[in-house]
Amino acid sequence: MKIAIFTDSFTPYTSGVVTSICTFREELEKLGHQIYIFAPSYPGYDEKEDGVYRYYSVPSPTNPDYTLAIPIFPGMNSLLKRLDLDIIHVHSPFTMGRVGMHYARRHDLPLVFTYHTLYDQYVHYVPVAQDLARDVTIKYSKSFCNQCDHIIVPSREVEAILTKYNIQTPKSVIPTGVPIEKFEQGDSQWLRKNYNIPENNQILLFVGRLTKEKNLDFLLDAFKEIHQQIPETSLAITAQGPMEAELKKQVQDLGLNLEQDVIFTGALPFDTLVNVYYSADLFVFSSVTETQGLVLIEAMAAGLPVVAVRAYGVQDMVDDGVNGYLTPGSIPEFSQAVCKLLDDKETYQSFSENALLKADSLSSHNMAKKLEELYLQLDNRNRRRRTRVKDLIGWFGS
Repeated sequence: MKIAIFTDSFTPYTSGVVTSICTFREELEKLGHQIYIFAPSYPGYDEKEDGVYRYYSVPSPTNPDYTLAIPIFPGMNSLLKRLDLDIIHVHSPFTMGRVGMHYARRHDLPLVFTYHTLYDQYVHYVPVAQDLARDVTIKYSKSFCNQCDHIIVPSREVEAILTKYNIQTPKSVIPTGVPIEKFEQGDSQWLRKNYNIPENNQILLFVGRLTKEKNLDFLLDAFKEIHQQIPETSLAITAQGPMEAELKKQVQDLGLNLEQDVIFTGALPFDTLVNVYYSADLFVFSSVTETQGLVLIEAMAAGLPVVAVRAYGVQDMVDDGVNGYLTPGSIPEFSQAVCKLLDDKETYQSFSENALLKADSLSSHNMAKKLEELYLQLDNRNRRRRTRVKDLIGWFGS
């Protein structure tokens, strides 16, 4: 099949959405499908990629790493005719999602939308009238979803939320999945080799964007308590984002050291990230707005148990008391769960083994097969509909 992906973010930008697109693209190409990406351009990024078409874009005023596509692409209609697409799959309800919807309707193609993000939970970026912004965002998302042919959600919790919004479009739960084969081995000393982490310290790891919704001020406050109870601990934060300077200041205000206690590695390429997971002892996650939390499964693929705040998306990934602990948004309870797991080697080992099993059940290959099956169903249904329309036109014309 020939599938077009329309997205508001793509490489070199790093996010869960970008990871999801790249992972599914790789797996679908292995299955013999052709994938075409339509995405924004990024300043200074000129790498040529087969099957990737870039829209001119401008930097976002709220996040300089993010760009906003200008939805004009000369010759787009002739390009899409030449590509002879079977499916259009959009990954945002905004600029590029609207572009994808337009061309799906224009070329009579099935339109799939992956609902990656609980958009109403990001209205804290709006400086005024946040309650109004939340209501408008929900109504907008609902309208967009009800114009699609199928919606993919990464968790049952998100499916329930969309049902609550009275979205009528059929839905399928298909998490992104993890390329298990890339986690078969890693360097368990990578963090200690590259940073000044004491040899005996147990390493807690967070991976994700440094943004408000990741709740990292909570994580740093919790780590302060953990470090007081178990001094031989370090926290590695592997990410980049607009809150980096603010969070580093918080570390210093808490009396923690930025070289040995809390280490900011910045964003790292995936092959290196695998080594980071392998060289940590425990994955800690404080985000309260996840729709899936792909990094949770990546951590489990390296055998890491998880301690996370109980939130949307996270509960589908972490089985409380099986491969990790889920806690309320309480610093004492979160800290206690971390310390309990670090001190209890038997439970730790059991959680680690169960984490590997969980990750295997959510392999990217298995998830791509589910997505492929959905694509084929939509394509077959569309072909049958087109045939019926042609037959009717022929009957009335005879």
